[in-house]
Amino acid sequence: MPDAADGAQLSGFRLNLRIVSVVIFNFASYLTIGLPLAVLPGYVHDVMGFSAFWAGLVISLQYFATLLSRPHAGRYADQLGPKKIVVFGLCGCFLSGLSYLLAAMGGSWPMVSLVLLCLGRVILGIGQSFAGTGSTLWGVGVVGSLHIGRVISWNGIVTYGAMAMGAPLGVLCYQYGGLHGLALVIMAVAALAVICALPRAEVKAAKGKVMSFRAVLGRVWPYGMALALASAGFGVIATFITLFYDAKGWDGAAFALTLFSCAFVGTRLLFPNGINRLGGLNVAMLCFTVEIIGLLLVGIADTPLVAKIGTFFAGAGFSLVFPALGVVAVKAVPQQNQGSALATYTVFMDLSLGITGPLAGLMMAWMGVSTIYLAAAGLVAIALLLGWRLKKRPPVEQPKAASSAD
Repeated sequence: MPDAADGAQLSGFRLNLRIVSVVIFNFASYLTIGLPLAVLPGYVHDVMGFSAFWAGLVISLQYFATLLSRPHAGRYADQLGPKKIVVFGLCGCFLSGLSYLLAAMGGSWPMVSLVLLCLGRVILGIGQSFAGTGSTLWGVGVVGSLHIGRVISWNGIVTYGAMAMGAPLGVLCYQYGGLHGLALVIMAVAALAVICALPRAEVKAAKGKVMSFRAVLGRVWPYGMALALASAGFGVIATFITLFYDAKGWDGAAFALTLFSCAFVGTRLLFPNGINRLGGLNVAMLCFTVEIIGLLLVGIADTPLVAKIGTFFAGAGFSLVFPALGVVAVKAVPQQNQGSALATYTVFMDLSLGITGPLAGLMMAWMGVSTIYLAAAGLVAIALLLGWRLKKRPPVEQPKAASSAD
């Protein structure tokens, strides 16, 4: 495999191909998330006979495990190299499928099965955290830091693609093979990914002084906060657009979500070099502006067409926020700490999406569903102001250890 220095010489198709050859392992990890996503709630509630609370908890455990393990994933990726972290994460995805299989085999003991399902979700959350963080850093190591924005963008594309494919495919597997069959498919996906990853060449972990989590957080938190504010717009679209359409008496909520997704993926594909050309903060501020327009259009919409246009703009605006801010956040620390920076930065989005749902639900109950989109536009406007302040701030001087990194 050509080394990272050669990545600067690549462009277009060859560059994308090299990135995809690494981030495909993140696709595999997210496919193992998507496959059981539409099956497990109904299985826990309808087949096993547990309440809706337990059905929701089984799903939520994965997100909590991902959130808590991300900083550790980043630190170990910095210390051991990203390939080892990816393989470790994919092994976790495999073990989650094994837990589902054991739960299906122990169906006559519902409580044991429930514990096994919960265990599998926790292992999956940790596995995805390691596989996702590792694959991003591996991709950067393969093509060079010049293309970090494109690597992060491709990771997002494969993430959403895997989730979109996984849910219907998981339902199909469950229909024909039950939970046993679904578990075996999950194990096969993870095992195949591990087999493909092992022969790949490693990229060396950068040498140098490792910063503490508090020090990394101190460098990254402004960009993470802007990401968290902007993620509120994504959260209210993804979670409540169906209820918004129902409250208005309209049809076509699913198509609105499709428009959001198409705008999200399409923007990343159409503007792969935008971050390198304009700079991360400039792209982020432009994206904030487009997202605000989209959310305002949804909030004031009195026809389905206006709402659909709004969701399209919101998707296009949010599309490049994560990679644009991520490029700046990762470069705010020395190279040997970039895994920790990326993982810490991503935690802000995880927290935002976890908090947005319940808070927006309370606001919707008190003030109506339209207000949550106007409120989200206000939060993104704060992110825009924060981005402007960050752009005016003098750059952070890197410690000497960064210059000696291999």
